[in-house]
Amino acid sequence: MTLPTEPIGSIPRPPELQSIVQQFAAGQLSQEQMDRAFDDAVDDTVTRLEEAGSPIVSDGEQVKSSFATYPMDGLDNLSPDGVVIPFSDGHTRQLPCLTRGPFRYGQYAGNFLSRARRFASKPLKQAVISASAMSLLYPQTAIADYSQEQFIEDLVAEAVADIRSCFDNGAEVIQVDFTEGRLAVKLDPGKGLLKQFIDLNNRVFAAFSYEERQRIGVHTCPGGDHNSTHSADVDYRELIPMLMDLEVGNFYMQMASEKNPDEALSVVARSIKPNQRVFIGVIDVCDNSVESVQTVRQRIMNAARHIPPEQLGTTDDCGFSPFGDDLVTARDTAFAKIAARVEGTRLASQELGI
Repeated sequence: MTLPTEPIGSIPRPPELQSIVQQFAAGQLSQEQMDRAFDDAVDDTVTRLEEAGSPIVSDGEQVKSSFATYPMDGLDNLSPDGVVIPFSDGHTRQLPCLTRGPFRYGQYAGNFLSRARRFASKPLKQAVISASAMSLLYPQTAIADYSQEQFIEDLVAEAVADIRSCFDNGAEVIQVDFTEGRLAVKLDPGKGLLKQFIDLNNRVFAAFSYEERQRIGVHTCPGGDHNSTHSADVDYRELIPMLMDLEVGNFYMQMASEKNPDEALSVVARSIKPNQRVFIGVIDVCDNSVESVQTVRQRIMNAARHIPPEQLGTTDDCGFSPFGDDLVTARDTAFAKIAARVEGTRLASQELGI
C-alpha cells in the first residue's frame, strides 16, 4: 500500500497535435483526421501515465479546448466580452459572456471518457469545471426575460448533469476545478463572493449521495497559465477554512509552490473533517525543472507532520497546460515530474509505514 496519488488534469499537447488543431480550425483537415490525431494523443498520454506508475490516469485534457471552456463548445448565445482574469506576468484570459437564455452546456465532460477508456487499463479520473466558474458568464447587466436567478437554477442542473455524465461513463473519481476560489478572496477580501461560490457548489454536490461525494474532489490553486498565476499573492490561509466546507471527500491543493507551506498546512490540519482527504501538491508546475524523488519525499514527509497519513494523498499543484495553447512546459518534462511524484510518494509511504 502507498499513499494515494493522482494527476490534476492537463498534460501539454504534442506539437503535432497543436498544428493539426490549427489546420482543422482553418478547414484544412477533415473531422476523421482530427479524430485520429486526438486518438493518438490520448493513447500516448494514457500509456505514459501508466508507464510512470500512476494508479489513476486521465486523457490529459488532450481533446478539451481548455479546462474551463469545454461546456461552451458549440453554443451560439455567448459574446467574447466577459470577465477578464489578469495574470502576474501581464497576460490575461477572458471568459465569454452569456447573451440570452436558457443556459445549457454545449458538451459534458463525460463525453471525453469513451476515448480514454479505449486505451486505459487503470481507473480513470475526469476533471470538470465548477458551477461557480460558470456563474461568471452571466453579465452584470441583466438579460431581458432571463433573470440571474433562473440562470443559476439552470446552471446548477447543468453542473449536476456534467458530473453525472462522468459517473455514467466510467470515471472512478471526479475533480471539480475551483481555481477561482483564491481569486474570489482577492476580488472580495470580505469573502462574500467566496461564500456565494461555496454555497453554489454545495447546491450541486447536494444532488449526489454520500458515497458519490466521497469520489468527488475539489482542486484549488492560484491559477496556472504560461508559468504565471492570478492569485498567488492572496494569503492561502484566508481560503482554506471555507474551502473545506465544500461537501466532498477529496481536496487537491496546490502546495509545492506555496511560499509558506507550513502555515497553510497547519490551517488544513485545523480545518480537515474526518471524512476528507487532502491531496497535497508536491510538484510545482510553474517551474520547468524536474523535482528529484527525494525533494518529493521530503515535501510529503513535511505534510505528514500536519495531516494524518490516512487523510493524506499527493498530486501536482495544477494542470501542466490548462489552456490548450499553453506550450511553456514540454510534454516530456511533465511526464518526468509525474514519475518523480509517483516514486517520491512510494518512498514516503515506506517511511511512514503505510
